[in-house]
Amino acid sequence: MKGRKLVIATMHHKENVIAPLLERALGVKCIVAKNFDSDLLGTFSGEVERTFDPLTTAKNKCLMAMKLNNCDLAIASEGSFGAHPSIGFVHADDEILVLIDTQNNLEISVRELTIETNFNGQEISTERELIKFAENVKFPTHGVIIRKAKGDNSEIIKGITNWELLNKSFKEIKRKYGTAYIETDMRAMYNPTRMKVIAKATQKLIDKINSSCPTCNIPGFGVIKAKPGLPCSLCSFPTQSTLAYEYKCKSCGFTEDKMFPHGKIHEDPTYCNICNP
Repeated sequence: MKGRKLVIATMHHKENVIAPLLERALGVKCIVAKNFDSDLLGTFSGEVERTFDPLTTAKNKCLMAMKLNNCDLAIASEGSFGAHPSIGFVHADDEILVLIDTQNNLEISVRELTIETNFNGQEISTERELIKFAENVKFPTHGVIIRKAKGDNSEIIKGITNWELLNKSFKEIKRKYGTAYIETDMRAMYNPTRMKVIAKATQKLIDKINSSCPTCNIPGFGVIKAKPGLPCSLCSFPTQSTLAYEYKCKSCGFTEDKMFPHGKIHEDPTYCNICNP
């Protein structure tokens, strides 16, 4: 990939964190997609519903940007926000990052799932509620959105990043409807916390690109599954902690288990269903 042009499929300034990492690690020359409108594939604020799953949406972003910019190498991300899939009542940011290289028939993707997010929303009717919500979601360094009601796109004010506009927008909506709905603006350019997650996903993608298959030497040899079974240090019974990561090559299908990925060969009895049922 060294020396090649790579197009970043974004209209929300994700290149600020993606480009420096890729250029330094891979030697590519990053450009931002021109005439690119990712909102056609869905918006966080709901005006355009996302019709495909996050991975497919990220792939479609790459293909759109490649076509518009006459480029055979592209990267795109797609984020999803809501309840954490396993923890439960905790908000999570689930970022998918995809690189497509049509010159070498490569497609490499990674996922970064984290609870490091300010994602939130609330119906409010007083300035006190407004201020409390804004402070809790790191406003004004993080943008917010105010609308008539949750899920209602008939009147919506996005990209609010200063107190003057926040107060004005709230009063305007409240005067018309009695209450307002405030939520975090999850577009990357208005959300530094999300930008950090995208940077982590980018580094994870770089690591995967630099991991080649032992059999065919194609880049992208990555983890597809964590296998439980790390034995208890007291009774040797298999625990639910990770014993091995299963790696797989998308090109030739070769698989390999890498044992003890966290650097320990036994688990503390605290996490054993026999010793600590």
